[in-house]
Amino acid sequence: MKTIPLLAVTGLFTAGLMSSAFAYSGEKLAKDAKITLEQATTIAMKARPGKITDKELEKEKGGSGLRFTFDIKGKDSKAYEVGVDAVTGALLENGPDAD
Repeated sequence: MKTIPLLAVTGLFTAGLMSSAFAYSGEKLAKDAKITLEQATTIAMKARPGKITDKELEKEKGGSGLRFTFDIKGKDSKAYEVGVDAVTGALLENGPDAD
């Protein structure tokens, strides 16, 4: 039976914690949001099914001024941007990604 050094296991565990701790940009704004990232993700995926390639919480004009923005690769392989108001949960944007 092969053994794995404790240092290697600890390193993998720590790396996993760090990647989940920095899951999206704008986390510092989360204290001002009334809905969670998980709730916003559900709203975005219902509006635009596909694969999320990026997510952030940002201050931006429209709605309450605080929104979760998702870059989603649609089922048609095109890139879309979906915005969800972080206070009300309203869908603010759902269209082709302009980037």
